[in-house]
Amino acid sequence: MLSHTWQAPALSHPKMDTPVLYRGMDRAALNAAYNNTKAVADVQTIFADFRSRGAHLYETAPCERDLPYGDQPRQRFDLFRGRGANTPTMVYIHGGYWQTLSKEDFAFVAEGPLERGYNVVLAEYTLAPQASMTQIVEEIGRLLDHLAANRDALNMGRGSVCLVGHSAGGHLSLVHRSHPLLAHTMAISPLVDLEPIGLCWLNANLNLSPSEIDLYSPVRHIVKGAPTTIAVGAAELPELVRHASEYASAATESGEDVEYLATENRNHFTVLEDLASASGMLTKVLARTLSP
Repeated sequence: MLSHTWQAPALSHPKMDTPVLYRGMDRAALNAAYNNTKAVADVQTIFADFRSRGAHLYETAPCERDLPYGDQPRQRFDLFRGRGANTPTMVYIHGGYWQTLSKEDFAFVAEGPLERGYNVVLAEYTLAPQASMTQIVEEIGRLLDHLAANRDALNMGRGSVCLVGHSAGGHLSLVHRSHPLLAHTMAISPLVDLEPIGLCWLNANLNLSPSEIDLYSPVRHIVKGAPTTIAVGAAELPELVRHASEYASAATESGEDVEYLATENRNHFTVLEDLASASGMLTKVLARTLSP
């Protein structure tokens, strides 16, 4: 059952001179609530494994690297082609709170969809502070427009397309879930309300404006769009679980076709294993939703 409400616990001993900024949290509590790497003890080992597997995939699977969709250095994507003229395509947007990491850090997620014969596009975009949130959102839109206009030239075929994003990428996937190219959207651990992002350590590079916080908070603007899967690791930070569940609830109440999945024993990073495996829960969702 979807959770329609979730309240962060109030601070047990708030200091009288420490302002409460959001859902009972002061600045220090907010910083901790959105620090995914600090919450996962073996995060460096996890990332080393991700990068090693991604490097191996680039070495062993045919791939066109750094294809441009714009003129800026990071307006690039990698394309792994699947099997068949009408094979589905997964377009994947990496996370990193819009300000760190790269497509290469998460290339391993292509393993499962490629094993099923799908095309995989790994998207890159300009990071903050070089780009504003508005610019980042516009870049992903430009990428989708480029893919839609060049499907034949890219030899991608005419199969169904799913936009998949993780964390900040999950946010970007939901912002664009009404794009006409898409048959399905999958947002993994998405950030759906930018208000707390603008109040914590993450805003130092993002420098979100009030209008950006409102305009680019997907939970505030539920629009008609592609059927959507919202996934989150059950062992993630409570704020990340809340973002996912509240968006799923709000979208369902608005009449949108939304499925909510909380994967057991998965944290903010290991949740991606359910996409990287051909038999993973999220790859199975792709197979079910993108089948001809």
